[in-house]
Formats: sequence, structure tokens, C-alpha cells
Amino acid sequence: MSPDSALPSEPAARRPGDRRDPRTPDRRLPTSTARPGRPGAGLIRAVPDLPTEAAGGDDGPVPYAGRRLDIALVGTRGVPAQYGGFETAVEEVGRRLAERGHRVTVYCRSCTPPGVREHLGMRLVRLPAVRTKSLETLSHTAASTAHLLLHERQDAVVLFNAANAPLLPMLQSRGVGVATHMDGLEWQRAKWGRAGRRYYRMAEAMAVRWSNALIADAVGIAEYYTQQFGASTALIPYGAPLLVDPPSDRLAELDVSPEAFHVVIARFEPENHVDLALEGYLRSGARAPLLVVGSAPYADQYTARIRALAATDSRIRLVGALWDQQLLDQLYAHALSYVHGHSVGGTNPSLLRAIGAGTAALAYDVVFNREVLGPDGLFFSTADELAALIDLAEAAPDDLRRRGSRLRDRAAALYRWDDVADRYEDLCVSLAGGLLRSTATGRRTGRS
Repeated sequence: MSPDSALPSEPAARRPGDRRDPRTPDRRLPTSTARPGRPGAGLIRAVPDLPTEAAGGDDGPVPYAGRRLDIALVGTRGVPAQYGGFETAVEEVGRRLAERGHRVTVYCRSCTPPGVREHLGMRLVRLPAVRTKSLETLSHTAASTAHLLLHERQDAVVLFNAANAPLLPMLQSRGVGVATHMDGLEWQRAKWGRAGRRYYRMAEAMAVRWSNALIADAVGIAEYYTQQFGASTALIPYGAPLLVDPPSDRLAELDVSPEAFHVVIARFEPENHVDLALEGYLRSGARAPLLVVGSAPYADQYTARIRALAATDSRIRLVGALWDQQLLDQLYAHALSYVHGHSVGGTNPSLLRAIGAGTAALAYDVVFNREVLGPDGLFFSTADELAALIDLAEAAPDDLRRRGSRLRDRAAALYRWDDVADRYEDLCVSLAGGLLRSTATGRRTGRS
């Protein structure tokens, strides 16, 4: 049965630009389950802590609470998810919002198969993009914005990636509230030249100034915007899929056995330190092979360095890009260790998948990774430190299993997709009701 079939009939159509009367009790949804006290509630900061103030100062009920909303998710590659954290978040959150009766529209790029118009209850709009490193994201979001303005009537928009901030005034031109997911510290990535880094810093300031609300996926990211701009955020991390006793039958396709290999799963970018992972492994006395899963569309020079390192030792196996989630899950779940070198992206979905699978993580030592792993993480900053951790993993596998088990418990307590969807739903309700108004100016007040 579709979500619509259990709801009252549709009210009279609104004209473009109209807003619903907040007093009209149209298309009510069942009351959400109580959220305080749920596992993970301490990590996810609720919507009232946003960098905003209620418009009008009315202490009455939130106008759109319990009503079906039209919600647009803009700025990602789209779904089905097969690329990164944004796409995973859109799929996991979007399908849950659709299950609750909301009408969710996801704007997609060419990676979504032509003719596919619906996925897990979400409506898909496939639009073109300029396929270059510097223009792909912004050009697709510009096309999505034009489509929204010409053809859609949305109650709330979630814009992913601060790089899209120049389009915020257009998105808001019809009175629709927009929350911007700020992602990580993109301007720190080496793949961007001086002009690119300058653009990202400018876009951060635009997003702070023009968004109705900001979303951070990690405490470290939230603190950055507080320190730099005096701006608060809605702290909403990603969720972690939990894998309990997953099969291992497909590992033979890669010629490995359970707990007899180490794995790196990452996009080939300098800030993900894939080369450092290989250097550390090469300096270790490891007997188990290292599987390296990943690629990069715009990083030929860095990819060449990784290939050169791998060519020096037959224990290193470059698997390439892998989109088969079942096989990926088996790699996460049955590795002796997961080596994680990400450093600038906030809460990382790949790290969450590893701990949700109960695998011990050897992680690059930055605040984002310490936030996720807590006391059971093992951290490195140099190749020699990683080599020592890899040797430890092979010398004391029982200790790693215990760490992995505790990390899975941590994921189950702190990183639940249902809790994440609750926060996005609360945020969209506040956006739709016109309750959020930015108080930040976009002027930097701190050093970076």
C-alpha cells in the first residue's frame, strides 16, 4: 500500500508561490514516537539548538508538526546511493521520510539510470551536469534550482554541500526555508588549487549568512562554525548500518579468508591518506594481505602514486572501485583491521560502516575520527605508527575482536538512522513553518 492510500484526500492545489495556512489540518501524520531517551540522543543535537530564532516570537504549536510535507533533497549525485556519504544520507533519510508519508524529491545526476523515477518511495528528478571537477556540483545544483522554481512547490529544501551556497538566494526566492549541510572542511583538500580553496571559504560564509539553518555531521565541524562565524548548527551525524554475523561466502571472489586480510576503502584523495596507509603497511611485518578498494575521477597524479607503491609488494592488492554493497559489507565485516585515513570530512560513512560491522579501526588521528571511535579506536599519524598498529593487529587478534565488538555497540547506541531521520524531520517541519531565521552575518570572527 502506498503512503498516500492511508491519508485523507488531497486538498485544493496551491498556486505557485502560495503557502499553506498553518491552521489548516491537512494530511496529518501519526504522532512521532517519543524521542528523548533513545539511544544516541546525547550525540544528536535537536532542532531547537539551531543558529536561529523563532520568527514572530509566538510560543504556540509548530504549524507543520504532524503534516505531510513536500521536501526536496538537492546537491548530491542522487540515489540509488553508490558514491559517498551525502548519497547514503539521502537514501537512508529520504526513504524514512517517505515511509512517514512525506513527499520526498531527490535531484539526481547521470549516475541514476535513465527512466528510473522512483526509489524506495522517493521521487527522482534526473538532470544534467557539466562533468568537470570544478563545475559538476554547482552546475547540477543550478539545474536543480531552476527545476524547483519552475515546476515544484516545496515546503522545505535540504541543500547538501556548502559549495552550492551561491544558489541559496534563488532557492529561497519563493519563501521556502533551506537548511544547508556544510559537509567537511572542503577548502583543506589538496585537490583544489588556490582559487578553489578561496571559493570554498567564500561559499562557507555565504551559507552561514543565507541559510535558514546549518547542518553539521560532527562535533568538530560544529565547533569550527562556532569559532569561525559565531554560528550554531543542527548537529546531525550519519547513521551506521549494523552487521551481525554476516556471511563470508563472497570473499573467495577476492581470494581472501575471514580475519586474514586488512582493508582500506576510500576515494583516492590526498586527505584520505591512502598512500600513507600503503607506506605504513609496507613498513610492517604483516603476513595478511592489504586490500585497497577505491578510485578517483579527478586525481590521476595521486592515483599513480598509489599504484607505484602497490607495485613494490605483492601483498598489496588494488581492487579498484567497488559498488557491490553485499561484497563491500563482507569486506568491512571480516577484515582483521580496517585502515581509515580520512582527515577533513567530518563523520565518515565508511568508518561508520566498519564499526557497525564490528571491525577494529586503525584511524588517522584527527578529532572527527576520535569522536566516532572513542576509547576503542587505534590511531596513527605517521607510517611508522601505522606499521606498529598493523603488527599489533596480527599479534593480538583477540584484542582487536573485542575492540570491534565494543565499537559495534557504540554504533548501535550513537549512530542510528532512525534517530537521524527524526532530526531531519524536525528540521523540515521548522523550515516549513517559517520558524527558522539565521542570525549569523557570515563574517569570520576566528582564525583558520
